[in-house]
Amino acid sequence: MSVPRREKISAVDTAWLRMDRPSNLMMICGVLIFSERVRYARLVEIIEQRFLNFRRFRQRPVELPGFAVWENDDHFAIERHVERIRLAGRAGTEELEALVSKLASAPLDAKRPLWQYHLVENFARGSALIARIHHCYADGIALVRVLLSMTDAGPNGPAAMPFEPVKRRSRDDDLLAQLLAPVSDVMNLAKKAGLTLIEKGTAIWQDPAQAVALAEQGGALTAEIAKLALMPQDSPTRFKGAPGVAKRVAWAEPIPLDEVKAVGKALRASINDVLLATVAGALRSYLVSKGDVADSVMIRALVPVNLRPLEKAYRLGNQFGLVFLDLPLGIENPVERLYAVRANMNALKDSFQPVLALGLLAAMGAGPKILQEQLLQALARNGTAVMTNVPGPQQSLYFAGAKIERFLFWVPQSGDIGMGVSILSYAGNVQFGLITDRGLVPDPERVVERFAGEFEKLVLTALLSPWPAEGDLDPEVAARAVAG
Repeated sequence: MSVPRREKISAVDTAWLRMDRPSNLMMICGVLIFSERVRYARLVEIIEQRFLNFRRFRQRPVELPGFAVWENDDHFAIERHVERIRLAGRAGTEELEALVSKLASAPLDAKRPLWQYHLVENFARGSALIARIHHCYADGIALVRVLLSMTDAGPNGPAAMPFEPVKRRSRDDDLLAQLLAPVSDVMNLAKKAGLTLIEKGTAIWQDPAQAVALAEQGGALTAEIAKLALMPQDSPTRFKGAPGVAKRVAWAEPIPLDEVKAVGKALRASINDVLLATVAGALRSYLVSKGDVADSVMIRALVPVNLRPLEKAYRLGNQFGLVFLDLPLGIENPVERLYAVRANMNALKDSFQPVLALGLLAAMGAGPKILQEQLLQALARNGTAVMTNVPGPQQSLYFAGAKIERFLFWVPQSGDIGMGVSILSYAGNVQFGLITDRGLVPDPERVVERFAGEFEKLVLTALLSPWPAEGDLDPEVAARAVAG
């Protein structure tokens, strides 16, 4: 069966392709750190066998008038996509962070498929692998699954997480499809709502009266549109501003996942609540260290929400929505901050924001590019950062015969958003990564070094506060104990 040379790109993936701009490249960037040296020949073999098993990665996106297509690269050569690098100097974390920062600021070659691997052959006592893949190929959830499909359970196999398509069944026999049917209907409605916004330009974002009128028509989706339209801007801080081209990345020392779980259980909060509150504390501490006033500061993070079953991630593409999460940096008390984050997260659990955001992206990709730019600017005005939290495998994995010690990644920021926080759990630890605009925050290492200290405050609270008879910590007592 012949493979078509060109295929039309979906509207959502087209939107991500169009979002590229020099100040915010739409690349997902990952870093694997190994305890031993990785052989280049073995790496190329793994990429050929498992990564290029996805036909899409032999294609490049091409924009045509009104739409975009996937086009086969007739001159594809893997050597152009897998680069060998040797670090100068100590070849330690500082040098690797500088290299990743440079690559995160450099565009991929548009004449070729938009992905590249960079093997750092002399990082510390082992190696490091930097992966850069354009967001139009797939979202972060799918690409992390692609990378994991290239790993093994041991130095010589077997494959840890085979990434094989699930055999499709008829809809009548497919319980999952039946369960997702209502969600599909809502997503279709969301897309229609997004197209309505596109047809009206961005007037709804500039005219609150239209938003109120939509809400009065009834329906949760129209009310959510109104809520987004009426959303006030978050606090002005040094994290927020027009980004430039140069980026900076940094990562923190990992935190044991079991400790995060224990603190969450003691303080009656989820793992996600604990981690996001820790991030908020580190950002607050950084502002204070710079002499900025942190009281009453609230920044808003765009948090991606997966909208596809994990077993269908092999189809690649982008199938996620976004929610706007308020992070109360103005709260100094770590326990009060944690419960404020928990309350904000709970308020979003039944939100239509994720499907509405996906619908808007589909509408953006189908509509004129100028309206997409206007809508992106309107959305970005209300946020300061993109924050992702991906649960990874809890056993150690091997890649090209070498053990993976750490696994980090960053998703791109859209519009004028200049900061991204990534949280990924792997092999019993939680990994924190941060990417910032060099002109706004030139020293992200000064932020990530505060993560451990902010988490320790929650640990001490759980250990030192009074415990009731049933064994759970009383939140109000804990907060008073920290304050007093």
